[in-house]
Amino acid sequence: MEEGRNTVPRRWTFADSGGETARSATTTATAPARRTERAGESPETVDFRVERPARTFGDLVLADVVRRRVDTALNVVAHRDVLFKEWNLAAISPHRGGAVVSLYGPPGTGKSACAEAIAHRLGRPYLRVGYAQIESRYVGETPKNIVRCFAEARRHDAVLIFDEADSILGRRLSRVTQSADHSVNVSRSVMLTELDHFDGVVVFTTNFPENYDVAFVRRILAHIRLELPDLAARRDLWTKLLPKELPLHPEVTADTLAAESEGMAGGDLVNVIMAAAAAAVARSGERRVVELADLRDELAAAARARREVGKPPASPRLVAWEDVPPSDSGTSGSGTGGSRAGEGGGQKG
Repeated sequence: MEEGRNTVPRRWTFADSGGETARSATTTATAPARRTERAGESPETVDFRVERPARTFGDLVLADVVRRRVDTALNVVAHRDVLFKEWNLAAISPHRGGAVVSLYGPPGTGKSACAEAIAHRLGRPYLRVGYAQIESRYVGETPKNIVRCFAEARRHDAVLIFDEADSILGRRLSRVTQSADHSVNVSRSVMLTELDHFDGVVVFTTNFPENYDVAFVRRILAHIRLELPDLAARRDLWTKLLPKELPLHPEVTADTLAAESEGMAGGDLVNVIMAAAAAAVARSGERRVVELADLRDELAAAARARREVGKPPASPRLVAWEDVPPSDSGTSGSGTGGSRAGEGGGQKG
């Protein structure tokens, strides 16, 4: 590994207004190499990158209840000595000294950005972990990778962020029929144990909280839902998201756009602005500005995508069939067998 790669400060101090950042000693955030099962294979490394948070709560448009819930959860870290020593909460929760937060809600509502802003609020770097980073093809390595990412977070005093957490906190299997099933259950158990003994801050983000194993639910201090923005929030979002340098037609206003973007999340609005700007930049002269029609076209396309893309069809349709071989008696299977299954325009698979 190259010297200096992924070097991060051990502690950061962040200015609320995004000013200059003071920092002290630096360390490296690459976990030890994973063991391989065959001789001669190149060792694989798990590269857990510890990063400086760029987003702050001032950059986000969040409901007041979300901000209050986040602040309450972070009080566990800010006032740990009072809570666990002076007020003796250690008597009922001897191992818990940190805060575990789950941010859930529709896509595009700012869950990942909020997780990063939590790190900024605490003046700490963050370590973002995805399922692909900890899942291993080698039996027994996935639980070890879970342990490693918690160890890296401790070493750097970093906020540990798990995106798409439902893939990591999914339900354990009650019927274990193969080694892969056992590995899933072991990984879940290791995650539970690490959460019990971690005194830092963990943030889970997900669009599917219903997929969490119930054992994780009680280990999460605060479950915070991020809703789609209301009219006032959409107005604030448009105001924040439209860059001052972006040339806009005078008829484009945050009030107009807020009224016409009901049901849209912040992530949707970013895409709308990008696409509308891409349409405008191809024009020349006085029309090389983002017009209200550009934004309306993209809002309509985004609304249609929300209705149609990523959802099952309204009624089942045949997309493939498989020929059923004759039975021992020489007669064809009835009902769904043979050529009858191909009716309806299916494609033979």
